[in-house]
Amino acid sequence: MWKMLSRISEYKGQGSRVKGKNLLVTRYSLLVTFLLFTVSCAPKHVELPSYEEIPIENAISELKNIQSIEAVLSVEYEKDDSAMSGDVSLNLSEDGLNLRLYYLGFLVGEIKEENGIVKSVPKIDKNKSMMLIDGLKNSFFWWNMEDYTVQEKEDIYELKNSYRKILVNKKTLLPLHQTIELNDGEELNIFYDAPAKTAEDKKISSWEDEKKENENLSISQPLNLSTSALWYNSRLKIEFKNHVIKIKVTSYSVER
Repeated sequence: MWKMLSRISEYKGQGSRVKGKNLLVTRYSLLVTFLLFTVSCAPKHVELPSYEEIPIENAISELKNIQSIEAVLSVEYEKDDSAMSGDVSLNLSEDGLNLRLYYLGFLVGEIKEENGIVKSVPKIDKNKSMMLIDGLKNSFFWWNMEDYTVQEKEDIYELKNSYRKILVNKKTLLPLHQTIELNDGEELNIFYDAPAKTAEDKKISSWEDEKKENENLSISQPLNLSTSALWYNSRLKIEFKNHVIKIKVTSYSVER
């Protein structure tokens, strides 16, 4: 009897050690999984371009070759304490806009603007029209500015005319903030963030690389961007009165 109890006790002890060992393995596996998950979820570092040696006038001259922009947006509209969200398919040109709004995959609205004539289904009020048409066109085609002056500051360029002001990062040559003064004295504010690069397969990855390819050219000459990957801001915020539109750009392409 004692021998049997002794064997049972010994067996239980071995079982405890086995269970303990399995528990340690399980905890180790969970730890490794957690660390891998944490690393994968950590924000990836984006190495931003540096175009400090390129004159802002040259960059704008090249950007004006862009004829149209196609983008897919994730949009959140806020007014006071209410909010709505959806996805937007956007096609922009200097003279026109075609916007299709989807909610849960279903088309719920469409806005078309061509040479100042606006058609929308369903109809939208003046404030939403101002933000979705003038706000989006001026935010994406920010370089289409006339009769402006350039003031160079420590880290930024300030582009300004009688009703519009744009702050441009001197290093990335991307806009940071834009203010548009409207006829009634109100202001439309556009904020930019999160630079990203087009995912198109390009032979040359940046203006800086292209500059190296054209070392024999004067820096005052415009650089050919037809084969260069294009940087853009993937997050925007448009504010007008008590209306706010937050935008995340999920797809972006241009046609020259």
